Amino acid sequence: MGQAEQSQAPIEELFNPHSEDYLHDPVSQCLALLQRAPLVWYEPWQAWIMTRMPDIMDCWKREYLSSDFYDWEFAPPRPPQDQWSNFERALIGHSLLADHDHHRLVRRVTAPAFSRNVVDKIQRAIEPDVKKLFDDLGTPEEFDYIAEIAQHIPFISITRMVGIPEKYWPEIKQVIVTFTETWNPTISEERRAAAREDSNRAIDILLQVIAERRGAPQQDDFLSALLKVEAENEGFEEWDIVTLILALIGAGSDTTLVAQQWSVYALLKHPDQIETALSSPDAFANAFNEVSRWSTQSKMGFARYAPQDMEILGHSVRKGQMVLLMPHLKDYDPEYYPDPERFDVQRTFNPDVQFGYGPRYCIGAALAKRQLYLTISELFRRFPQAQLASEPERDGSDHNAVVFKQLMVKTRG
Repeated sequence: MGQAEQSQAPIEELFNPHSEDYLHDPVSQCLALLQRAPLVWYEPWQAWIMTRMPDIMDCWKREYLSSDFYDWEFAPPRPPQDQWSNFERALIGHSLLADHDHHRLVRRVTAPAFSRNVVDKIQRAIEPDVKKLFDDLGTPEEFDYIAEIAQHIPFISITRMVGIPEKYWPEIKQVIVTFTETWNPTISEERRAAAREDSNRAIDILLQVIAERRGAPQQDDFLSALLKVEAENEGFEEWDIVTLILALIGAGSDTTLVAQQWSVYALLKHPDQIETALSSPDAFANAFNEVSRWSTQSKMGFARYAPQDMEILGHSVRKGQMVLLMPHLKDYDPEYYPDPERFDVQRTFNPDVQFGYGPRYCIGAALAKRQLYLTISELFRRFPQAQLASEPERDGSDHNAVVFKQLMVKTRG
């Protein structure tokens, strides 16, 4: 720690994303952390925090830090391969945490499975379920968007996108809720162990679905696209398919729920921009970047781990220490975004780092944005005069985001 840092107030006195103050004013705390230093030691999490976008993008691009949870100094021991459950076989042995060469192979050969044509087909598969949610809702004068619509979307989206038959939905539902907890370093080991058990049950189901699909191939879902990739590419295996589906679950579960509520809230707060934001899927993709920037709802960021003792941005980082990449700290920095207080769905994002950057850019970003576009377009098509019924109470209980306890919407002005 440099002399200037030593003379400043401890950063934990200025930045605490689990505090009541952060719920209502995250911006001032994020800016305080951003302005402290490029790399800051955060004692409550026993972790370094990387604060500046050029450094974060360089880390994403060069991958000099590990994404492997088991490289964390406080992680449980990595189980030997002969003791792996299906969870370890997927998360250690294959593409989520695999070596860089294999990860690049997976991204290259699966690119067609994320093409616009496939995304369009998946939207058509999801659309009837979304419409049914609104049909079942009817035409109330007021309703809670989170309870009635948003909390159902992650499950519908993932099962329909992947192509999981409805007979397996009751068994697969729990893992969609808990999967991201399997690698969250801030929760208890008991809670992580329960999430791993959920994941093992889900993997058993996925393997069964894959076996059934091989005997009766279809063409309009993500699993069918991946089976075609497997048939055409040596080195891409069934376990890569399982791991990519788990990645979709991880990227599309609680994060989708957070994205749903903040997108609706932001547009209801700025009704003059609704038409522009929803004018096309591409327009909404940019608008969602602005929703995410404006909302400043993130708490923790992206966890990485030092694979060896190393020097990072002038600091000695010990092997196994966590380094948190926090790109959201820049979201209200006027040097990065002019007039950051203003909400503008046509704001330019160059580069677009909402879903990461470089080799680990989220391969399912287009899918995520499309299902958001579909659902929110349906909301405003059904209720063109929708308004916030009241300012929602914020909830700090989510492990990685500020969310709402309710989001009450009036359907008529």
